[in-house]
Amino acid sequence: MDEIKGFFRQAGKEFLSAAGDAAVGAAKEVLGTAINEIFIKKEAETKRVLPSIKNMRVIPQQRQLLGETQAGHYRPRQDTQNFDVIRQQCLASGSLFEDPLFPASNESLMFSRRPDRYINWLRPHEICDDPQFFVEGYSRFDVQQGELGDCWLLAAAANLTQDASLFFRVVPPDQSFEENYAGVFHFQFWQYGNWIDVVIDDRLPTHNGELMYMHSAERNEFWSALLEKAYAKLHGSYEALKGGSTCEAMEDFTGGVTEWYDLKEAPHNLFNILAKAAERNSMMGCSLEADPNVLEAETPEGLIRGHAYSITKVCMIDIITPNRQGKLPMIRLRNPWGNEAEWNGPWSDSSPEWRYIPDEQKHEIGLNFDRDGEFWMSFQDFLNYFERVEICNLSPDSLTESQQNDGKRKWEMSMFEGEWTPGATAGGCRNFLDTFWHNPQYVMTLEDPDEEDDEGKCTVIVALMQKNRRSKRNLGMECLTIGFAIYHLNDREFNVRPQGLSFFKYRSSVARSPHFINTREVTARFQLPPGHYLIVPSTFDPNEEGEFIIRVFSETQNNMEENDDHVGYGSTDDDNNRPGGLYPSMPMPPSPVAPAVDPQKEALQRLFRSVAGADMEVDWMELKRILDHSLRDVMTATPDGFSKDICRSMVAMLDVDKSGKLGFEEFEALLTDIAKWKAVFKMYDVHQTGRIDGFQLRTALNSAGYHLNNRILNALVHRYGSRDGKIAFDDFLMCAVKIKTFIDIFKEKDTEHTETATFTLDEWIESTIYS
Repeated sequence: MDEIKGFFRQAGKEFLSAAGDAAVGAAKEVLGTAINEIFIKKEAETKRVLPSIKNMRVIPQQRQLLGETQAGHYRPRQDTQNFDVIRQQCLASGSLFEDPLFPASNESLMFSRRPDRYINWLRPHEICDDPQFFVEGYSRFDVQQGELGDCWLLAAAANLTQDASLFFRVVPPDQSFEENYAGVFHFQFWQYGNWIDVVIDDRLPTHNGELMYMHSAERNEFWSALLEKAYAKLHGSYEALKGGSTCEAMEDFTGGVTEWYDLKEAPHNLFNILAKAAERNSMMGCSLEADPNVLEAETPEGLIRGHAYSITKVCMIDIITPNRQGKLPMIRLRNPWGNEAEWNGPWSDSSPEWRYIPDEQKHEIGLNFDRDGEFWMSFQDFLNYFERVEICNLSPDSLTESQQNDGKRKWEMSMFEGEWTPGATAGGCRNFLDTFWHNPQYVMTLEDPDEEDDEGKCTVIVALMQKNRRSKRNLGMECLTIGFAIYHLNDREFNVRPQGLSFFKYRSSVARSPHFINTREVTARFQLPPGHYLIVPSTFDPNEEGEFIIRVFSETQNNMEENDDHVGYGSTDDDNNRPGGLYPSMPMPPSPVAPAVDPQKEALQRLFRSVAGADMEVDWMELKRILDHSLRDVMTATPDGFSKDICRSMVAMLDVDKSGKLGFEEFEALLTDIAKWKAVFKMYDVHQTGRIDGFQLRTALNSAGYHLNNRILNALVHRYGSRDGKIAFDDFLMCAVKIKTFIDIFKEKDTEHTETATFTLDEWIESTIYS
């Protein structure tokens, strides 16, 4: 009785004093029927309006709006430690740095178990006399493997020593054990679009006074051991570095994109690929399959199995014989050992074939016959004797000015970051057609073919990299299985954002990643005609959560942008089998003949007066009781009714004077909005469970008139979705309320209709804190 009386406590003393249980129950039923009739009528009107505006189009907005960021804009990671500041502080205090973020403890070594022996963390001057950062410079011999299974990292570090500009970007030379020594060092690594400065102390794990992990051939040289520690800190522990690909480390050392080829299945234009890579200063290597029974076994031709060789030149060489003349494709390789272990077949040092090469050609290619580990091979012999080649294509900023002046070309690059969110943007591969279109989409435009391409095509390298998986291995995270597909777009399709279900239902891809694979990065090279292309990166299965970056390298300029909706409200296009839109504040169409008295409005006024009391306003508690009773048919997933938070938010959405209450006109407007949102929700809740699938949130909000990009959708699903990716009705209402509120706040400030609003800090807090 008390709860029922509370529901009507502001209806007047006369009403309540005269009402017994039966009377109050009957009165409640009458009012409940009245409001239900209002909702039924609004729902019917909404259904009539929805189809009629399906074909209205949204004019693409050209400026940033709520939630949008410029294409290609990245939020830089904030460094928490500054090398120069730390060093100066330690020098001033006379102390040696001890890194609190990567302490000298077992947790920095391993995450899956405890060490099987005592580990003593020592500084270099405690390990040897006269420690040096470099001893007579740096070389491949400074990289020796210890007990950690990170040979992939060592191979990349050894290759890095071959290019001074690349080496000193990773290993800054402004540090030593002599001048300004304070026990602090730093290294720089490329991580997902940014160069990160990693600061460490110089305490290194030892056993019986010897370094356990990477070390130099010189006992008192420590740059390589400190480099490995910094890389371990970047990924959380030394154990996180177990197992990997040289490609992964090479990318982290250069910011490049790596591709590899099985030479037994080499593309017909591989020589041209290698030659163009050399023109762009790409780092290239090759190898033979290891002999499982013999470590670094030598072949009769002088090549070492399971050993990485560097490719140092790719060119066509003039050859003149008594019977013919022409050009021969040749390749120069280097054994990083730098000794006499060299190829002994045709075109090896001092072989007779060299007498057919003009002297000026020998001088041009820098030919010498020193026993330095460097040698030449014909490209055909290279294909016959080697089995794998890797190319690290460097990013445009990797070339120095002098290298560009020497004729080195650079790649054109575009890069975007994104994420797969279960129930929103994690649609899985093309096998899952109904959800595939929900994946992030990117449009790439190629305008000019390669300069030397006879077929008028463009060389494109697409690389999809998942983020932060290695550093989360201690949480049980391994790499997702990822890949991508590429579709051609005609001019009409180019303007559709994003592409919907029907596009993918009737369209085949023109290119794709060679496979879906659980590695950090999937890369593929394509030859495509100029035009517009849609790239869809995805995990293999739907609803797998992860972050990624996608990069496109091309020989000529490429223009790339995210193929996403513009943020705002209005109507939508039906090109993609998506429900039409409904302008949130759009008035319902008037009846052909307006009655003198609107019975619906009169019923609503009676309801309002019965609950508003003398002040003629409704607060959140009264609103909750009304909605819990009137919307119980769609609240099956939330039996306790609407939460205090959503009721307060609904009041705040229309509460202009911030009194915490609504007058009649505000109350009427709120019920009108709720009726529309309820009608939209029921369109998608086909099984009447009181919940819709998270993948339906975009189209449901489109039907309600709202246009949101992937970043906002991901945030909404993270905030309001359940663990199984479902959205309950009250959460859907909260989404709609929040979006409408913030857009209205923005529009109120956008007085010039420039889609730009300016807030002071106090204005922004005042505008948003109440909502």
